Amino acid sequence: MKSVSEVDLLAENAHAGQVDKIGVPYIEHVRAVAAGLAPFGDELVMAGLLHDVVEDTDWTAGKLLASGIPERVVGIVEAVTNQPDMTYEEKIRRITADRSATLVKISDNAHNSRPDRAAQLPEEKRERLAAKYRTARAALWPAASRADVEAIVRIVNPSLLAELDEVFGSSSAPVGGPA
Repeated sequence: MKSVSEVDLLAENAHAGQVDKIGVPYIEHVRAVAAGLAPFGDELVMAGLLHDVVEDTDWTAGKLLASGIPERVVGIVEAVTNQPDMTYEEKIRRITADRSATLVKISDNAHNSRPDRAAQLPEEKRERLAAKYRTARAALWPAASRADVEAIVRIVNPSLLAELDEVFGSSSAPVGGPA
């Protein structure tokens, strides 16, 4: 079984030369997603590092398994990977059937929704993606506990904390860490 640092290196090599929508090396995105999953343990951190590797590189689920990636991690990666015959809404519904996949996608969504990242996009694209990510959060967040969503959002995108009360209702009691 691979360590988190070995999986990080695998992700770095797999995404070498790739940049995200704003021109930043893609590895920075997957590392940010993984950081948001740190409160949930190494398997979810690994899944965060690898969440786009099957979709965006020549790596396959079989190749990940053969390289020593745990089966559960590969299963989570497969759950969050786009399928050509599936709409984004169908993908989100499929993801919410698995708690771990839901948490990975919440972290991915939170990072993609960061205001500093969005500000670098053309206005039309920024507005379209913001609506897409809001719609996804409306399905993803209720599929997780408030404490889990808050743990991720505090790390990845604190600007989303204001949305927590809209989805989960206000609470005067402090919210604890991950369950």
